[in-house]
Amino acid sequence: MSNQTSIRFNTTSRQFYTELKKRVDSYFKENKLSKSGNLNMYLKTAFMFGCYFGFYGLIVGHVFESKLIWLLLAALMGVSFAGIGLCVMHDANHGSYSKNQTVNRLLGIFSMNVIGGYAINWRIQHNVLHHTYTNIHEHDEDIAPPGMLRFEPHAQLKGVHKLQFIYAWFLYGIMTLMWSTTKDFRQLKRYNDLGLLKGVNAEFRKEVFFLIFSKLFYYAYMLLPLFLIPEMTVLNWICGFLIMHYMAGLVLALIFQPAHVVEETEFPLPDENGNLENHWAVHQLHTTMNFATRDPIFTWLVGGLNFQVEHHLFPTICHVHYPQISKIVESTAREFNLPYKKQSTFVSALWSHQCMLWRLGRA
Repeated sequence: MSNQTSIRFNTTSRQFYTELKKRVDSYFKENKLSKSGNLNMYLKTAFMFGCYFGFYGLIVGHVFESKLIWLLLAALMGVSFAGIGLCVMHDANHGSYSKNQTVNRLLGIFSMNVIGGYAINWRIQHNVLHHTYTNIHEHDEDIAPPGMLRFEPHAQLKGVHKLQFIYAWFLYGIMTLMWSTTKDFRQLKRYNDLGLLKGVNAEFRKEVFFLIFSKLFYYAYMLLPLFLIPEMTVLNWICGFLIMHYMAGLVLALIFQPAHVVEETEFPLPDENGNLENHWAVHQLHTTMNFATRDPIFTWLVGGLNFQVEHHLFPTICHVHYPQISKIVESTAREFNLPYKKQSTFVSALWSHQCMLWRLGRA
């Protein structure tokens, strides 16, 4: 990754964002609403954690004898795992879940670490790098996957990428498995070397200690079924663990990839001096896409992250408010003759991602 300070946005064209912020602030003030979570958010939190630990409890409690049902429960745990990430962890680590930042911090750590990740790594990769440098080559780690995948047109093209439109969907499923094993350790060291840990007031040795403790806690409760269920073999446990992570990784990728790696979005490059053409907010409009925003059930289940435009412009506003403020964002963008990218359905957004994978696999 390049030095993040080398990129500069155009600060002279801020009229759009100034006006948009004023209108969004007025919406909350006039309706006497908090920008943080509400009862809807708290019920969703209870539902997602209840599902995850409920399915886990059915396995640990040996409620069912069938090994096929164990695997089904592991798959449902994976879907619930993704639900926690999308609906709870995401807002908490953005500081938008509660007005109380201590609640945000503690819930962000717990909700991320309990599913095998590490909160501070996620906050740096997502909040700092992705949200600031969206779709910028060598700056946004979300579009810089391992060599078998190519998510942006400025990355090196390899022969194997011609088939990524097929195998990408299989690789997506190992994303959270990498979190739970080696990625967090490598990522923490890299962020320390880049000086990014200091930027979030973190000390490397202390974070290494907490990271090791976090992984030990995660595997301690993950391994319980192997010791509490006499009929469960090591192979049974490994299969269940892999299925859980595969389902979680796949669901998360299905929601996040159609927001940025699609035919509609752009991948701007800075000039030789590191200057970008647009203001940061305008840059977000060019690099981000919404999808399926008229489906309230889908919106509820994915933590409002189908409203990615609103999320990127206002990451510290809780996702339960995105459907309402989206009308303000779209009308203001149109007024300033700026793009507001969206797909009407989830399927059409996934197809756009699939087409982009095909295109990026070729010159």
